[in-house]
Amino acid sequence: MCISKKVSFRWQIPLITMLVMFCVFWSGCGKKTQKVYRVGIVSGAEPFADIADGFKAKMTELGYIEGKNIVYDFQKLNADPFGEKRVAKKFVADKVDLIFAFPTEPALAAKAAAKGTNIPVVFALAGIEGNNLVESISKPGGNITGVRYPGLEDTVKRLEILHELVPNAKRVYLIYDPNYPNALMALGGLRPAVSSLGITLVEDSVNNVEELQAALQRRAELDDIGIDAILIMPEILTQTPDGFGAILKFANERKVPIGGGLVYTVKHGAMFSLVPDNVEMGNMAAPLADKIFKGTPAGSIMVVTPPSHLRLNYKVIQELGLAVPGGLLSRADEIIR
Repeated sequence: MCISKKVSFRWQIPLITMLVMFCVFWSGCGKKTQKVYRVGIVSGAEPFADIADGFKAKMTELGYIEGKNIVYDFQKLNADPFGEKRVAKKFVADKVDLIFAFPTEPALAAKAAAKGTNIPVVFALAGIEGNNLVESISKPGGNITGVRYPGLEDTVKRLEILHELVPNAKRVYLIYDPNYPNALMALGGLRPAVSSLGITLVEDSVNNVEELQAALQRRAELDDIGIDAILIMPEILTQTPDGFGAILKFANERKVPIGGGLVYTVKHGAMFSLVPDNVEMGNMAAPLADKIFKGTPAGSIMVVTPPSHLRLNYKVIQELGLAVPGGLLSRADEIIR
């Protein structure tokens, strides 16, 4: 019996040692180091910044807790003309796990910078017509996917809404940056639409705020300013505080109605806007990032199209002495009074 006990005790020591080694190997018996995802976010201008808020909020719902298993490097470009390329290269050099870029130009810059790397790109508020951002909606290709901006179809719809509100406006003014790809694509959609509405497009192309202000000043000095209404195009210049501010001042002094673009424009003096919601687009981008983190190639994930929301500034419409058709009121998602 004594011999048997000694043998049993001799085998207990190696067994305990093995258990200790096993626990150490697995970092405390089952505790594994959690991956921390690094996401670079680039916003092309201040009015778009809340897209990031929507993205982060939805990512939190999906289990990505900021500071715990995900960190964000949020870069706002504002008036930096070369910022999108600089920031995109920074993110690639930092070897982030994903780049989230919006609107169109930062998305294009991110795609170019990430080419040849394994860094996926998710975009939002980006036009996909007239550029090489994606191969198609169903299969974007490469290492990119995102939430598109329906600028082409929305701009035509905005012209139709402008016509409903101001049916006597026959000369509609378009002032825009021709270097912004979405603007030219939208213009191509507008031109066939105007004939059925009996509208003539009056165009001015400008490259910066100074040229925009000069174009408005030249028109202001004419005996007949030559326009009955203004339609904001889907590009950045005319929707920045300085750009839209100049347009609004010109319009207010002459009681010229404005058909807006971004929500920012309708809140600050346009009659209406028809555009996807920024936060909602951010929400829609998050599940795409989640799929990528879980192993789905970005280029195989279908591009999604957000719904557009009609907002009416009833106060501005009344100040212009206009009436809102009942059908348009019933279609509005928000009425600002």
